[in-house]
Amino acid sequence: MAFPTFSAAQQKFIPEVFSKKLQAKFYAASVLPQISNTDWQGEISGQGDKVHIRSVPTVAINDYTGSVTYADVTTTDTELLIDQAKYFAFNADDILAQQSDIDMVNQASQDAAEQMKISVDTTVLGAVYSGISTNVVDDTGTVATASNILGYVLDAGQKLDEANVPESGRFIVLAPKHVNMLKQSDLKSVNITGDGTSPLRNGNVGTIDRFTVYSSNNLATVSSQKMSYAGTKHGIAFASQISQVETVRREATFGDGVRGLNVFGYKVVKEDALCLLKLT
Repeated sequence: MAFPTFSAAQQKFIPEVFSKKLQAKFYAASVLPQISNTDWQGEISGQGDKVHIRSVPTVAINDYTGSVTYADVTTTDTELLIDQAKYFAFNADDILAQQSDIDMVNQASQDAAEQMKISVDTTVLGAVYSGISTNVVDDTGTVATASNILGYVLDAGQKLDEANVPESGRFIVLAPKHVNMLKQSDLKSVNITGDGTSPLRNGNVGTIDRFTVYSSNNLATVSSQKMSYAGTKHGIAFASQISQVETVRREATFGDGVRGLNVFGYKVVKEDALCLLKLT
């Protein structure tokens, strides 16, 4: 049996193709995949799924006094619940699609990915701070400025060092105004970005004190302070999947409706790998 051949217009509405394009665009724009562990991405298919995350065993080191005692190797199991879902839905009018000089569906899919990124980032970044209490840098009493912002970043590095967090893969996510302060600080003579390229859409603006610096407009504000984050990907588990994209024929008009469902879940799974910066 020969496989059917689809026209370019028909291929735009094949759910599998459309879904993969949306997921790729979402990841290109979002800061979350850059700062969280997404190893379980392929294990989810819909809302209500549970992902079991097993920890790496910790083996005790003992002084040798002539005899050896063997201990059982154990691991803990943490559940990541896929309990969040967001959707998009837009019209694809037949006449408009024929007369338009741009690819309406492609343009709409790009915007859907961008808007989904903003919504998901805002949800997750606006909530995970509640799971971080061990390592905290707070500027209460001394408002962050260009003259002291670098000190807060270095303090975050110290917190992670004291928690034995690996240096490789460290990130820090700051609000745009705090990134601007960094650029006006003592670092201005060496250029914070370290290169001459423009920031990527995922917010990467360069490196400083072992941190890859990301800028985000989606951080939560609590009592006039931005809840900012530093750490490694081991701290936050995040899984997201464009689980369903479909077209439906609209009854009241000549055209299709395109809709998609994104399911996701997140959890602070290793608090010591994170540092919360409360910056005014």
